[in-house]
Amino acid sequence: MTRVLAVGAHPDDIELGCGGTLLRARRDGAEVTMLVLTDGRRGPGDPGLRAREQRQAAEYLGAELIVGGFRDGELACGPALVDRIGEVLAEVRPDLVLTHAPNDSHQDHRAAAEATVAAARLLSGVLHYESPSTLEFHPTVFGDVTGLLPDKLTLLRHHVSQVIGAGRVDLEALAAQARFRGFQGRVTEAEGFSVTRALLDVRSLAVPGPRYAADAEGLV
Repeated sequence: MTRVLAVGAHPDDIELGCGGTLLRARRDGAEVTMLVLTDGRRGPGDPGLRAREQRQAAEYLGAELIVGGFRDGELACGPALVDRIGEVLAEVRPDLVLTHAPNDSHQDHRAAAEATVAAARLLSGVLHYESPSTLEFHPTVFGDVTGLLPDKLTLLRHHVSQVIGAGRVDLEALAAQARFRGFQGRVTEAEGFSVTRALLDVRSLAVPGPRYAADAEGLV
């Protein structure tokens, strides 16, 4: 069974960046684990509220939730953070790790990305998702989330303090982003990822001949 670990700095980061891909993974039978590194206390809502929202979102997704135990705004890529992520990697043994994009205006996001890459240095699959604070993001891998956008938005609505209470999460903008990434990935809706490392499995690329024939006819 495929195992996926998603690492986020704050409650709701993972859902924003790769919630649709995780929903797809769960529906395809994968085991999904979410590692949320901080308590989100610097954002709207107290830590207790944000913890409840995160638990509810994980339950909706059908994912295991692991809390990192760090304070919001104080993440630093050092031994403590790398070791904590390493502990979770050893426990979960994921086939694929998803985390923040390294080029981000939020210091916690940058630290999470750097520490995850360091902790996962021996793994063959490490991808980076985007968030509203990501800078100069140029995805080269796309997760097809066609038909799953309503479920992703429902997933995000569990973070009421961010979506309704503060308006920090713009669901309409996320829907537009999914359509744009889908256009880039040649599907209807998608999430984009940049790559630190990815192992190509050519067996997964096998597609029946008629599909190629139909595509070729469409180009004539």
